[in-house]
Amino acid sequence: MKRFWQKAKVREAISGYLFMAPTILVLGTFLIAPIIYAIFLSFHKVEILGGLSYRFVELKNFLRTFEDERVWIALKNTIEYVIIVVPCQTILALILALVLNKEIQGKKWFRIIFFLPTVTSSAVLTLIFIWIYNSNGLLNGLLDFFGLPTYNWLGDPSVALKSIMIMNIWSTAPFFMVIYLAALQDIPRSVYEAAKLDGANEFDQFINITVPLLKPVTFFVMVMGIIGTFQLFDQSYIFSGGTGGPNNSTLTVVLLIYQYAFRSLDMGYAAALALMLAGVILVTTLIQRGFFREEKAN
Repeated sequence: MKRFWQKAKVREAISGYLFMAPTILVLGTFLIAPIIYAIFLSFHKVEILGGLSYRFVELKNFLRTFEDERVWIALKNTIEYVIIVVPCQTILALILALVLNKEIQGKKWFRIIFFLPTVTSSAVLTLIFIWIYNSNGLLNGLLDFFGLPTYNWLGDPSVALKSIMIMNIWSTAPFFMVIYLAALQDIPRSVYEAAKLDGANEFDQFINITVPLLKPVTFFVMVMGIIGTFQLFDQSYIFSGGTGGPNNSTLTVVLLIYQYAFRSLDMGYAAALALMLAGVILVTTLIQRGFFREEKAN
């Protein structure tokens, strides 16, 4: 035993684990344990009222999702939201970063102003946009001033989700802009100068230098965007008062999980939905990663 403690590798390993113990404890308590408990719940029928009890139901909670019409509505809304918001916020972030990477007057102030939506509370932004989207609000006033048609942004099922998309693109693009801006400033100026000597114009430089060198950053931005948009909840909740209305047009998968878990108290089914959502995000990310690897190999 004495020899065992005298070994340098053992002492180093124990010291390492002791230093990591607080992090392991926090991660285990607030990340690993909830995931294991959610997996456990997804295979059980949970009774909360009248004493907590669990009844093993095998795969019934997962199979039930295929027959639940609201799951398909929520999934359709969420996928539509992801498909539109992720490319738009990525492109807008890149454009803003390219503009602010130029030598323009007052660019420091522009950076601060553009970044303000990111540091503002999501709930506060949503309340501001509810006022803007009001039938007699700022947006309809501007559209009316320019002779354009106005909309019932909050009450019309055909535009309600799109109004959340606009708000989210506007509020999240600045965060990704900062990431793009840091990556742009990391590209050596000598590469552009060499391309200029070869006769490349600014568009050629953007396509052949900027875009390829930003691919790893673009992958990161899109993965973060996909994960964030699949988890849309607060804006949808505040816009619809938690109902997902009008006519389920703003119902998302996470809002549906919330409704089943905390309104219907159907914890087992809500946990099964949460695991399926995690699976969808994982598969989407792996497909995207494979796509980027394939392009890199080519």
